[in-house]
Amino acid sequence: MKACRREEVDATPVWLMRQAGRYMKEYRDLRARVPFLELCKAPDLVAEVTVTAAERLGVDAAILFADLLLIVEPLGFEVEYEKGEGPRVSPRVRSAADVERLREVEPGALDYVFEGIRRSRASLASNLPLIGFAAAPFTLASYLIEGGGSRSYTRTKAFMYSDPGAWHALMEHLARNLAVYVKGQIEAGVQAVQIFDTWVGCLGPADYREFALPWSRVLLAALPEDVPVIHFGTGTGLLLSLMKEAGGSVIGLDFHVELDAAWKAIGYIIGVQGNLDPSVLLATPDYIRTRVERILHQAGGRPGHIFNLGHGILPDTPYDNVTALVEMVHELSRSLRS
Repeated sequence: MKACRREEVDATPVWLMRQAGRYMKEYRDLRARVPFLELCKAPDLVAEVTVTAAERLGVDAAILFADLLLIVEPLGFEVEYEKGEGPRVSPRVRSAADVERLREVEPGALDYVFEGIRRSRASLASNLPLIGFAAAPFTLASYLIEGGGSRSYTRTKAFMYSDPGAWHALMEHLARNLAVYVKGQIEAGVQAVQIFDTWVGCLGPADYREFALPWSRVLLAALPEDVPVIHFGTGTGLLLSLMKEAGGSVIGLDFHVELDAAWKAIGYIIGVQGNLDPSVLLATPDYIRTRVERILHQAGGRPGHIFNLGHGILPDTPYDNVTALVEMVHELSRSLRS
């Protein structure tokens, strides 16, 4: 929390995207018994997964175990999680008429998420922050239009270019409902929030400014000013200054940029998070250490750096390498400050 506010810390804080995931035996055992969506809707299990991961790894924040697409059901869609294929959303948004049929998220529709937050918060140490999260409007819109992930996002772009009015109506609807959802997470007990614009890197700067930035700004401006917001995207090296303009307390950096150059470009008046390539965790501990040292030197001990990966932990990552990473960040960053 201090790093989010760019206050001095005795060691660089670290947490990891997908820190509760398939690389952990406890999670694999649980998933063998419980389907993914059922797990997300079981508050006791959500708390168990959230808390276990944070405590086992010794990280400086827990992140709620959930999924970006939990909001799509109350919006009027079905979502299925196909093994090895990623999520599938149906029916796809194809036209302005489909946008008009979107539902408002009814009170109570996502209470299972909020109850998972309350139970996680009750089980965590009082000094360990709990991070909530949601998709940014562009990323959620792309899931609804594509029906899942994509390599090129051609359906999304075609919709955006061919019917800008319908596009902006869709984005307004999503930004407004996402704001309600995130504020519900905050009221339930999260101390910080990460907004994932996972797919926005498919846009160039001009398209981001016209089609995505205004609606990210609407979402982020609707959130309480005293709650830190981490604004993260992938493939966003050319968009970082625009993402800063859209809002957020901290800009998340993926592993395609150099942390020192990116931070200098967007300005030291905002914090940054990142940005170790997750594949580095497949290497030897000695090599991991050299890469951790490199990122910490790039950060230069400035207030406002949160160590993380540049994306989520890969499923085949050795568990011992993850715990070693957390220890290295703490040890090496303390040494740099002494």
